[in-house]
Amino acid sequence: MTIFKHLSCAAALALAGGAVSAETVLIHGEAGPNRGARADALQWFADQVAERSDGDMRFDIQWGGALFKANAAVQSIADGVADTGSVIAVYYPQEMAGYGIADLPVNNPDAWVGMRATDELMRSSQAIQDDLADKNLVYIGTWTTSQVNIGCKGGAIKSVADISGKKVRGVGAYGKVFGEQGANMVNMSIYDAYQGLDTGLIDCSQGYSYAVAALKQAEVMDSYTILDWGQVGGLGIFMNKDMHDSLTPEQQETLASVGSDMADEFGRLITDANEKAIASMKEQGVEVITLPEEDRAQLVEAGKKFLDEWAETAGSAGLPGDELLEEYKGLIAKYTEQRDADGYPWEAKSN
Repeated sequence: MTIFKHLSCAAALALAGGAVSAETVLIHGEAGPNRGARADALQWFADQVAERSDGDMRFDIQWGGALFKANAAVQSIADGVADTGSVIAVYYPQEMAGYGIADLPVNNPDAWVGMRATDELMRSSQAIQDDLADKNLVYIGTWTTSQVNIGCKGGAIKSVADISGKKVRGVGAYGKVFGEQGANMVNMSIYDAYQGLDTGLIDCSQGYSYAVAALKQAEVMDSYTILDWGQVGGLGIFMNKDMHDSLTPEQQETLASVGSDMADEFGRLITDANEKAIASMKEQGVEVITLPEEDRAQLVEAGKKFLDEWAETAGSAGLPGDELLEEYKGLIAKYTEQRDADGYPWEAKSN
């Protein structure tokens, strides 16, 4: 367990006078850079925790993989290398099977709907919470990559037929579908895709519009194809359970409340960031392509078997996979209906 208590000067004076006062400083590990929509949302989360706790808690964010890389996050958080950290579920298909439900190609490219459905499932499922507890983890809040698209250097992907033979960086079920369409899949982090495209190690990288901008990948792309397919949503904040258990109920509730609200804030940020990223790509001379509807339908159909595979993986991890999948689909329908009826929450606030 790692607990960091720092005394400010005022607190030290109070202590000298016989009163004890301290703020809880939580160390957060983030593999990504301190720029882009997700970085803005993480900073918003940290600022809101400090504000809503009246300064009782604050975060010290370690950016750019300073504490651990993305593929070491789960073990590092569990071991207390950081108190909280950003976790990308696709790097842990077995360990984070429950959270990996958000990565499935369920034909929902809407970022806000996906986050709301994922957040509710993670908080309401006792089976998922117990599985995380066994790993010394607690779920705090979720982001999403938003919809999966693909950028290429050289030949563009204008149809499913164009996928065959290309060296592609991709992850999860989306990468597997591309592999089945004839792509040569390359195991590479999104943070290394710039160099991979620049050197020719890969021809294309599955990614997300805002991330292309944050990682400056448009500099090494000639084309960017909108797939309008699904998203990788297993991306969020987890906490060392020992540290979480050491907090007061009020502190735990503050983290949960801000973590839940982060979905609305990131939904606003990511929608705006994606639109700006597409506009910026066009300005830089990147050809932006929308995959034809019949090709999109072909990808959606090809992805269905991976839902069944996930259910089996979840079952082998002791989770009720089929049950969780049906619940998740129901939550997606719930928040899709809410969006259609009421609009996005940030739109309502601005009206």
